[in-house]
Amino acid sequence: MEDTYIIDLYWQRDERAILETDRKYGKYCFSVANNILRSREDSEECVSDTWLRAWRAIPPARPGVLRVFLARITRNLAFDRYRAKAAAKRGNGAMEAVLDELAEVAGGDWDAEQRYEAKELQQAIGLFAKSLPERDRNLFVRRYFYAEDIARIADRYGMTVNNVTVILSRTRKKLKTFLEERGFM
Repeated sequence: MEDTYIIDLYWQRDERAILETDRKYGKYCFSVANNILRSREDSEECVSDTWLRAWRAIPPARPGVLRVFLARITRNLAFDRYRAKAAAKRGNGAMEAVLDELAEVAGGDWDAEQRYEAKELQQAIGLFAKSLPERDRNLFVRRYFYAEDIARIADRYGMTVNNVTVILSRTRKKLKTFLEERGFM
C-alpha cells in the first residue's frame, strides 16, 4: 500500500491506518528498536507505542517520508525506554558505546530546556551528514541513528571492523570541527 494512502487513512481517523502501517513498516521499526534495546519484548512494546504516537501525531503532521517519520518515533521511544530502565548491563554495553562516542562530539552541555538550540544542533548534524561521501554518511547514520553494531555495519559494507571504527572516529572529529565552526561547542 502506498504511503500517501496510509497517511490519508490517518487523516480520516480510520483505524486501518495502524494495521497497514504495521504490515508495511512493522519489521523495519522492530529492527530500529531492537538495535537499541536488544530485547524482543521491549522492542515489540516500542513498536506498539510507535503506532499510538503516529496516530496522535497524524494529523496535524503530514509526514513527507512515512518510513523516516516512523523510524524517528521508534528511535526516540527506544532511547526513552532504554534510559528509563537504566540498562547499563543490557545489550552488552552497546548503547553506552554509541552514546559515549557521540558524547565526545556533542558533549552534555545543553539540556532539555534548550529545545531551540537542540533543534538547531539537529539541523546542523543533518547538514553535516549530507556533506559526507555516501559510504561515510551511510556508516554514520547506521551507527548513530540506528545504533547498529559496528561488526554488523562492517559486514553489511564488506569492510573490516577496524576500518569502520577508523572511519567513524574520523567522521566524529570532522563533526566536532563542523560544530565548533558553527558555535555549538
